[in-house]
Amino acid sequence: MSGMALLAEPTPPYRAAVALGPAGEAEAARHLEARGWRILERGYRTRAGEIDLIADDHGVIVFIEVKSRRGLRCGRPAEAVGARKRSHIVRVAQIYLMRRGGPEAACRFDVVEVMALPGEDYRIHHLRDAFQIA
Repeated sequence: MSGMALLAEPTPPYRAAVALGPAGEAEAARHLEARGWRILERGYRTRAGEIDLIADDHGVIVFIEVKSRRGLRCGRPAEAVGARKRSHIVRVAQIYLMRRGGPEAACRFDVVEVMALPGEDYRIHHLRDAFQIA
């Protein structure tokens, strides 16, 4: 029975990690908007997957994966965007373009790293053209 209680009650680090994702996405959106970008979608979902942010960068549709971390113990946040994740993002982007922008719309794929270090403001690192359609 005690094992069931452990499964039902997440540990504090898990709760902190869950809370960091939405906070990181909100911080990334604020960062982009401050640079004149227009956020078109937040958490755009299809059966193929999800894209954290879709934005208009002065006429270019940008599909953005946001990765947030509290430290570098597991490497840079962008390193977590592997081939499988990129494939899902591309698939969702294609669906988005077919529904909203037309397949010939100018677009690119960016990654925004959000570092939430204890006692500091968020650190944002924006990787433009982080990957291409293969």
